Amino acid sequence: MPGGSRQDFEEYARGAQRRLYRVAYLLCGDAEGARDLTQSTLARLFQHWRRVSAADSPDAYARTVLTRIYLSERRSGLRALLAHRRAEVAAPAPERPELRLTLLAALAQLPPRARAMVVLRYWEDLSVGTVAQLLDCSESTVKSQCSRSLERLRGQLGEMHLYMAEG
Repeated sequence: MPGGSRQDFEEYARGAQRRLYRVAYLLCGDAEGARDLTQSTLARLFQHWRRVSAADSPDAYARTVLTRIYLSERRSGLRALLAHRRAEVAAPAPERPELRLTLLAALAQLPPRARAMVVLRYWEDLSVGTVAQLLDCSESTVKSQCSRSLERLRGQLGEMHLYMAEG
């Protein structure tokens, strides 16, 4: 592999796998889907490693690939066609599991593209310009979608908070 060796890719993959998984988990909302998305992303990066290794930021390239695969799968409905899903492996228990479950449930209600924008903008702390570039849209689209999505999340989390206080 001129321009990027297999060993270079393996080293990169070991270091980036955890970061990619975290973003994938927030996008997918489940551990198995996040593992599949992470693996698909790494496979695509391996296929184009020469180009990736020459990029200014392989991490930005990887986030772009991950996000585009996620959106593509959502659009084509491939996830809905998976008939044989394994039982989900429990994630490590957070300090406040009810808060994490509430947030994931609220994120799951957003359309895939809006969810990707919120995760990239606020979880990954990327600039509006970077998110726009990753998702191939205008900065004003990112701003308006994030604004609407946050308003929707506030509404959902406000309602969920009332139910959690009763329990």
